[in-house]
Amino acid sequence: MVSWGTIKSLLMFFGPMLLPKAIGYYRSFRANAKKPGRPIRPVPPAVSRALGILFVIVVILLIATLPMFSEENIFSKTQSRIQIPVDVLFTRLTAIRPNGLTELDHRLREKLVSLESKLLYLKFGPDAIGNCLFCKADDHRSFYYYTMSSVLIPHIFNLAVLAVATSGMFVGEEGTVWRRFATICAVIIAVVDMSYLSEYDHKLNAKATRLEDLDMFFWRTHTYRYIALAGLDGLIGWLLFLSSTNRAFVIPVSPAERLETATKVLDSARSKMSAAAVLLNTVNRDEGLRGKAGEYWVNETRVMSEIMAEREVVDSVNNTLQSRVNMAAITSDADSYTKNMIGSFQTMEQAA
Repeated sequence: MVSWGTIKSLLMFFGPMLLPKAIGYYRSFRANAKKPGRPIRPVPPAVSRALGILFVIVVILLIATLPMFSEENIFSKTQSRIQIPVDVLFTRLTAIRPNGLTELDHRLREKLVSLESKLLYLKFGPDAIGNCLFCKADDHRSFYYYTMSSVLIPHIFNLAVLAVATSGMFVGEEGTVWRRFATICAVIIAVVDMSYLSEYDHKLNAKATRLEDLDMFFWRTHTYRYIALAGLDGLIGWLLFLSSTNRAFVIPVSPAERLETATKVLDSARSKMSAAAVLLNTVNRDEGLRGKAGEYWVNETRVMSEIMAEREVVDSVNNTLQSRVNMAAITSDADSYTKNMIGSFQTMEQAA
């Protein structure tokens, strides 16, 4: 199993090399998003469904971090130190339980008989200490193997959710872009979680003389685990939103796609022109329609001539031309051009 120190060493070694590349990729994606051909659009319906699923899962994961959804810590509940005798510990626990001790409490009372078992309790939690049938206090790996299933279940569940949210069948091309990234991140979080659990030294709590000095490892990692998974789902949702709406991480339009789009536009224009030609041919072949078309254009010419001859229209046109066109400048330019042309002709005649 890879140790936490090894992971930190790898991050320190590869971080300076990978971080600039990641920033460069991000800037290139942002630059591509500003290029023409990929306008910003609303969120596609399929991506909206994926974002809705991710939002619900993020809310559930954050709710799971609340103390009421975590296993009970009898040391915190009874405000007891790690060195407290087991009889005193469960006497306090009995006093605060209205219905008496539970079956798990009785099993814990039988097993929390030494400081080592109490330290393992803080690392692996009450379920592993009280319910594991093959675990022994002198074999720490047995508790680790028992706890693996409960630790990996949230990771596997979240990986399945990400697989659905980035599925090409469910979301489309917008989701498959981030499928590999989501899978790699989910696997990395799971590996780091299991490595941290494996390498954590539970004996660090042996010297704690106060409750505040105890490292409640099991409950702390429970909170961090669900926060990390919620953060990953939120990140994937944010990336899906940006890429699906062409706000960032946009792949430029390829020449083949541009050619296909232009071909479709030309086909549409050709179809419309063909339809117009057929309609015009039909009108010209039919005597009645041809007569009506001629009458329409004759009447249209007469009406427009009458409108343009009205005094108000003439004044409006003149005012518009005077306000927008500088007639003096045009006249001056025309005079200059005429003089230059005449001068050129005179020069040519003298030379001849």
